[in-house]
Formats: sequence, structure tokens, C-alpha cells
Amino acid sequence: MVKYNYVAMIPARGGSKSIPLKNIKIIAGQPLIYWSLDAAVNSKYIDKVFVSTDSEEIKKVVLNYNKKNKEKIEVIDRSSECSTDTASTESVMFDFSEKVDYKNMVLIQCTNPMITTKDIDESIKIHPKFDSVLSTVVQKRFYWKLQRDNTIKEIGHNIRKRPRRQEWDGVLAENGSIYIISKENLYKGKCRLYGRIGTYIMDDSSYYEIDEDVDWIIIENLLLNRDEINKEKNKC
Repeated sequence: MVKYNYVAMIPARGGSKSIPLKNIKIIAGQPLIYWSLDAAVNSKYIDKVFVSTDSEEIKKVVLNYNKKNKEKIEVIDRSSECSTDTASTESVMFDFSEKVDYKNMVLIQCTNPMITTKDIDESIKIHPKFDSVLSTVVQKRFYWKLQRDNTIKEIGHNIRKRPRRQEWDGVLAENGSIYIISKENLYKGKCRLYGRIGTYIMDDSSYYEIDEDVDWIIIENLLLNRDEINKEKNKC
């Protein structure tokens, strides 16, 4: 019998070049990774939350998490082979899968701290209908591709029939927050996504991922604004 039905796996490498140790840098009052932990530990579908890391500093910060459902959290050491700058997320998933007995994995990337427990729960609820699931946001922008002759060609729209924003469904952009796949399908496809892929559409604010300093500024303001809104709602 499989030990866990759904596990959350949060990769947290210590070797970030753009923002050193960004996974534990304080943003909007707490370490970046805590926002993902907050969302994951409170999911009614997640049996266990694993943080895969090669860093003792990150491990220490994660183990100091002292909120509700903290007992769900476990740190798992990442092998040196998948801790390099060139290592893929899939290599981390396979490394994890060799060590943990689970049926379904919810891969959560903590560089998108706008994630909520509702996002995780709703994503898991639709997972049985598909082979894998990823989170997206709706984008209503016109995209273009640069050609070899330096001209550009439209992608996914017709320049002679440009829809008005309010009449257009837009396109879905991967926001890098949530990916769900069974262990069986992970090994079948050798990829975080496989087969019939479904999506859970997240709030527009979750479009941003933290890669550079400017992303940090944008997301911190979004988090602080969201917290203020939630405080006002709780007063009512």
C-alpha cells in the first residue's frame, strides 16, 4: 500500500545566482519559502510536505517553521547530482521519487509566493480528470515571433481581426506555481507533464515569478496588499 496519496514537493536549492539564498530571504515579513509552506500544510488533500534542498541554511529555516500543521513538513536532502546550476527540476523530482513512497506529487515552486491553499486544493480536485495538471493565468496580450529576416509574425491572433479585450478569451500562460502528476506518469513521460494535461487558472497576480530584483519588489507589494485586504475582510 502506498504511504502517501498526495505529497507536496518544494525544491529549494541554495545556489541561486540572481538573488543569493532567495528561498529564505525575508519578503513581506517572512522567508520566501514560508508562503509556499503556508499554502501546502493547510491543504486538506496534502498528506505530507517535503522540502528538497542541498542547503543547511535552508533546512534550518524550514525546520524553524512554527505554525499550524507544521508536523506535516519534512526536509529531504537533495543529491549533489541534481543540485548544480544546470540540473533540471525533473532531476529533482526523480531524486525525490526514489526516496519517498507516494502516489501523486504536487510540485510547488516557491518562487511564486502568491499561491494559496485554495489554489492547491482546487488543482488537486481536477487532477483525477487528467494525466497531469499545471497552473496558469489568463493573458490578454498579443504575442509575436521574430523571424529570420527580422520581421515579426503574430502568434495566436489575426492582425485583421483583432478582438476587443472584453470579447477575447485570451491565452493561458504557465505561471510556474503548481504541477501535479502521479509517480507512475512521471516515470512514463520522464517529465513533470504527461498525457492529457489539465489546468487550474490562478489569479492574475500570480503571473509574476521571482527571478530578478525587480520581481521581488513587485511581488512583495502584491503580498502586502493582499494581506491588508484580508485583514479588512476579517474585521467585517
